[in-house]
Amino acid sequence: MSLLTVESLRKSFGTLGAVNGVTFQVQPGEIYGLLGPNGAGKTTTISMISGLLKPDAGTVKIGGTAFWADPQRARRQMGVVPQELALYEELSGKENLEFWGRLAGLGPREAKARAAELLESLELSDRANDPVKTYSGGMKRRINLGCALLHRPQLLLLDEPTVGIDPQARMNILEFIQKLRAAGTAILYTTHYLEEAESLCQRIGIIDGGRILAEGTLSQLQERLGGDRLFVIDADFTNTVPENWGAFLQRFRIIQKSERQIIAAAIGTRDPSECLKDLLELPVRVENVSLKRPSLNDVFLQLTGRNLRE
Repeated sequence: MSLLTVESLRKSFGTLGAVNGVTFQVQPGEIYGLLGPNGAGKTTTISMISGLLKPDAGTVKIGGTAFWADPQRARRQMGVVPQELALYEELSGKENLEFWGRLAGLGPREAKARAAELLESLELSDRANDPVKTYSGGMKRRINLGCALLHRPQLLLLDEPTVGIDPQARMNILEFIQKLRAAGTAILYTTHYLEEAESLCQRIGIIDGGRILAEGTLSQLQERLGGDRLFVIDADFTNTVPENWGAFLQRFRIIQKSERQIIAAAIGTRDPSECLKDLLELPVRVENVSLKRPSLNDVFLQLTGRNLRE
């Protein structure tokens, strides 16, 4: 059974349709990446999943039960890590964890024991009694993550958990998240770092305009662009019009075009050598052609027409 099921979710603000029929599932022991540029509908979707917003239509099910049928039960099953730090800077890391543990319904003794356990797992035991205001950015992110785990949630919502920290701190957090997944936690993960999604996520949903445009494993998404046949053509494309290049657009799909480069996916199953011959015969002076496997960024560009950080 899916721990999280989102079905035909919709939410509008006035005339703005922020979320327009979003559907996906997250299984136990799975990291599902929800990727989209700013304004795509990610935050609104997460707000409805966590109960901060009520959907206009559609359902959110936690462990098979509709969220609004029993909100308290649903909240007990999930932990939420917001992008903005939800910490009290004057309190110590230990005190922050114990506080959030009590809010999650733990008794004093259980909250204290669980806080000590998480401090060790997060490698922060030596700083447990120091005020959070003295922590580095990466340490604050780890405590922020720990605050969502006091009640041992089966479902974890992670909204940009590594934003604004150094590479070593990111690696520590990502390793910890991998351990949570291996222990069976279902994780919904949003990020602006495509390399994180490529390495972490078992499945990825790309959202834009409030809709899921594509969903699947990284390999399945790459196959949308022709599998292993993505061509990078370097030339002077200033004032050129690909629509005028004979049958070019019948044989290739343009992923991205600039004045100096075109990235194109081959259409169909032709041999790469045949594709290369076609490209060398373009009515421009081709300087270089290279063949590469599509990246998640290439898929994202094709679907949304923009970079993830836009």
